Amino acid sequence: MAKKIRISFRNIENLEFDEGTRYEEIAKSFQKKFNYPILIAKVDNDLISLDEKLTKKCDIDFYDRSSVVGNTIYANSLQMILVATIKEIFGEKVEVFIENSLGNGIYCEIEGVELNKTVVNKISTQMHELVKEDLPFNRLSVLRFDAIKFFNKRNKIDKVKVLKYVTNSYVNLHRLNNVYDYFFSELVPSTKYIDSFELNYIKDNGFVLSFPNIYNPECTLEYVHKQKIYEAFINYSKWGKVIGISNATDLNECISKSSAGEIIRISEAHYDSQLTRVADEIAHNTNKVKIVLIGGPSSSGKTTTAKKLAIYLKAKGIRPHTLSIDDYFLERNETPKTEEGEYDFESLRAIDINLFNKHLFKLLDGERVNLPTFNFIEGKKEYKNRFLQLNKDDIIIIEGLHAINDELTASVERKNKYKIYIAPLTQLNIDNHNRIHSSDTRRLRRIIRDNRNRGYDAAATLNMWSKIREGEVKYIFPFQDEVDAIINTSLTYEIGVLKTYVEPLLFSVPENDPTYPEAVRLINFLRNFLPIPSEEVPLDSILREFIGGSCFKE
Repeated sequence: MAKKIRISFRNIENLEFDEGTRYEEIAKSFQKKFNYPILIAKVDNDLISLDEKLTKKCDIDFYDRSSVVGNTIYANSLQMILVATIKEIFGEKVEVFIENSLGNGIYCEIEGVELNKTVVNKISTQMHELVKEDLPFNRLSVLRFDAIKFFNKRNKIDKVKVLKYVTNSYVNLHRLNNVYDYFFSELVPSTKYIDSFELNYIKDNGFVLSFPNIYNPECTLEYVHKQKIYEAFINYSKWGKVIGISNATDLNECISKSSAGEIIRISEAHYDSQLTRVADEIAHNTNKVKIVLIGGPSSSGKTTTAKKLAIYLKAKGIRPHTLSIDDYFLERNETPKTEEGEYDFESLRAIDINLFNKHLFKLLDGERVNLPTFNFIEGKKEYKNRFLQLNKDDIIIIEGLHAINDELTASVERKNKYKIYIAPLTQLNIDNHNRIHSSDTRRLRRIIRDNRNRGYDAAATLNMWSKIREGEVKYIFPFQDEVDAIINTSLTYEIGVLKTYVEPLLFSVPENDPTYPEAVRLINFLRNFLPIPSEEVPLDSILREFIGGSCFKE
């Protein structure tokens, strides 16, 4: 008779199961508490694949695709299905590159195949067939050196290189049909769990793999192409190939050869070149452009970009003046609240739009305006004789969460606005099938800055990140393609520098904290990068906004 093991669900509900019961079977007892199929178990705060077995008394919880953890598992499992399908159709030598986020999906390319809508539809059809077959994702724990030999024989040099920098003795490979791959997360037990996705042909060798996200977990939304963001990604990826750094191992090789300083200077020059181009465009249109609006998601580097752009404009004989949206918050008692009854400072409705536009109109009409300063402790605007009056050719720079939303500046005609969207759109991947999320770069930046400026620990920042992302999805991303310019604030070298600051903070997250699994994921992600000392990072670098030491007044 099998030994019984008592488990608790979320430290509340207690049940008994036979020792050796698979977590997939246990999940069935709790599925009714979730809106979507359970994808992975959390056992004593460790993420455990559903195909593993119960061996001890524990507290257990689960994730479905409506959670960040579950959605990552869903995405990686779907990517494995994509890789296996392409290998099955076109052969082992054809390679797929899983690149970066685009719209509500992931942009991918295939090398060695001429793509068109018919070919993409064929891939999609066969992927759906694999799902219907309910094929298992088999996981194998192997010696790292054996994995390197295996991928070397199959000429998968991207895998060989990335495994070179992994310090673990054993690594986990996944197999679907006869295709083996290496992913940086667990996968679902079988293909049947991946019940919603679409492929959309873009052009040349590219397509977008779309699937449900945490903001719309019910189904895959129709893909809406955003050409300007697409071009920004493509151009940065091409630039990465030109300098010879397309993935983590390329960067690691540069670091190991003592070339980090050169990569820092090249990356900073590339960022500065974007500012030069934008400043030139504004300078050539000073008869029309009256305000420059800089918007972007959290930790994208809006503040430094605004300050550096002001310097570039001054060098061209233009006098810029900065208005802060943060000084125009509504009084605290007028601030809208969320469904949970908390103040919704992310909402556009938290801004005193009428006063903001009234002041804009007066300034552009040449009037002298007493600007407010918002007292965040008291929750109200204060007037401290901070007057501003514009000369004929002066311009205003506005940066903030809602800057590129025309509703914020409704009193100004569109022809008089120059709108800039900024975000760190990384061109780096870990390897051909493991991408780096741009949001992860921003998350690492935010953890460091919150700790340095506000004394927050990593758990606090990780805990609030979902709310931050929700605000971005509502208030920034819908407007990101309605701009005049996109500035990519990603720096090729930055993760190596961020690693030295953020790793200790992530290791400090307690094992019983709800954000612990996410901290572990980020720690494992950072293990793919060699550290880079910050001494050679310029004082005017956007990275200094987060790690400290900036020459700009904070």
